[in-house]
Amino acid sequence: MYFSKIDWAPSETLFKIGDFGIHYYSLMFIIAFSLGYYLMKNIFNDEKISLDYLESLFVYMVLSILLGARLGDVFFYSWDYYQNHPVEILLPIRDTPNGYTFTGFRGLASHGAVIGSLIGLYLYRLKFKERSLLWLLDRVTIPVSIGASFVRIGNFFNSEIVGKYSNSNFGVVFLNRGESLPRHPAQLYESLGYLILFFLLRQVYKTDKKNKEGYLIGLFFVGMFCIRFIIEFIKESQGGFEEFLGIFSTGQWLSIPFVLLGLFLMFFIPKKV
Repeated sequence: MYFSKIDWAPSETLFKIGDFGIHYYSLMFIIAFSLGYYLMKNIFNDEKISLDYLESLFVYMVLSILLGARLGDVFFYSWDYYQNHPVEILLPIRDTPNGYTFTGFRGLASHGAVIGSLIGLYLYRLKFKERSLLWLLDRVTIPVSIGASFVRIGNFFNSEIVGKYSNSNFGVVFLNRGESLPRHPAQLYESLGYLILFFLLRQVYKTDKKNKEGYLIGLFFVGMFCIRFIIEFIKESQGGFEEFLGIFSTGQWLSIPFVLLGLFLMFFIPKKV
């Protein structure tokens, strides 16, 4: 079978007015959060949960995911840089020879996003008394999985988190990285994997398994982080602490605990009576 490489050099900006612009990466986040709100609204309606709880859930999720993703990148992958530039951790700026310039947030880590969302949902649960924390975690897996798919498409537009060179004529040439050889489009592989996971979770949610608290969040952890673990084999190193541990990448080491936690939640949490 003959494969042809694809030259890829998109503009990162959807439109720009003066120095302000909307980036495709930001657009993917907007789509992810908007779709997530819509899906959770349907779930709340189906299970007769008051929509009064939904607005605050949305706020908790947006803030915790973005903050967790940012801090995850800082501490898991880029601490060597940010320890000398602490002001840039929570501000969308970058120190340049000409002074600070606005860049938007470019460093976001999915493992940090998951940790942040877990903390955010725990804090939200202190107010939300209708159902258990596991019930809530089970339901949010559905919008989070499809949201993750859109975020990886945003990474593709930014030509970041790229795959390794394919050593063949198959792949994508990221021209705006100054390259001429095709790489695996690892972002799209990962995006497709999360999309499949979304449909799987939706189907399982329609069965009696949704009444076994912890099952859906466990399946989410196993599915998402097995996908991440596998894709890491064809993804360029993102740095972090892998040089000290060897064998696996930073992303793979961070994925292993989530897979084990997922298996525990799926098979060792007693079924709710």
